[in-house]
Amino acid sequence: MEQITLGNVSITRVREYHGSVEMEPHDFFPESSRAVWKDGAHWLAPHFLDSETMFVNSAIQTWLLRSGGRTILVDTGVGNHKERPYAQVWAHRETDFLDNLARAGVQPEDVDVVINTHLHIDHVGWNTFLDGRQWVPTFPNATYLMPKDDFDFWNPENDHKSVFGRGNQNVFEDSVLPVHRAGQTLLWENSHDIDADLRLEPAPGHTPGSSVLTLNSGTDRAVFVGDMLHSPVQIVEPDANSCFCEDPVGARATRRKVLGWAADNNALVIPAHLGGHGAAEIARNGDTFGIKGWAPFAPYSEQG
Repeated sequence: MEQITLGNVSITRVREYHGSVEMEPHDFFPESSRAVWKDGAHWLAPHFLDSETMFVNSAIQTWLLRSGGRTILVDTGVGNHKERPYAQVWAHRETDFLDNLARAGVQPEDVDVVINTHLHIDHVGWNTFLDGRQWVPTFPNATYLMPKDDFDFWNPENDHKSVFGRGNQNVFEDSVLPVHRAGQTLLWENSHDIDADLRLEPAPGHTPGSSVLTLNSGTDRAVFVGDMLHSPVQIVEPDANSCFCEDPVGARATRRKVLGWAADNNALVIPAHLGGHGAAEIARNGDTFGIKGWAPFAPYSEQG
């Protein structure tokens, strides 16, 4: 199953890639314990860890929401044909993402809203496509919701330094600026209500403008957390940041706050990059958290 319904909102997983990100666990999550990877290998592999290479496995996927009569995409992955000199795993890709979106019943012109939870390389790629020699918006009728703090941080004119180094090079120019110049962006601050069931809220730490999308519909709750979590290891070890977090203290505080809300409200936590069943229900476990159950999305069966 690739679709579930929570309250008035349907949620469909649209796949772009699943497989190695060519990073070992302690390079990706330097604050995680070695024991969690060793002792947890039986449940982390194969969806979250390749037990042969000991590289972290990750999914690149977009969450397709149908809510209030509108078609909404949450994060747009890596994209095709992008020049990524300092992130070769995402360079010059050729995936069938748009075909997968079409199989979910959506053509680019059908999309009403695109949400970029933050503006990293693997969250904005399909914002644009290469038309001849020009990058143009993939979704011509959509409003693209971008956090203003991230727009300002990643704008090369502002010359901010990042823990990512040059890893996000070209991303603003080919996947953000063309949409902004087309007049399709809404740069939001503080919070933003999309409709009666969906609300964007700041969740800084991973990047200055990182955000979460909360779903409150009827008795159902969910939160789309972007890169607040890259791995379920960060549920059981919530203080373990990824190496890409700009503000480590803020990232830990955000993760604990959101996981606590999810546990207290029986909310499904839906990260950007989890393979397997894609999302989890959270339980409190002292001052940490555990996985109470997995969402019913079909696990990835092979690399894409």
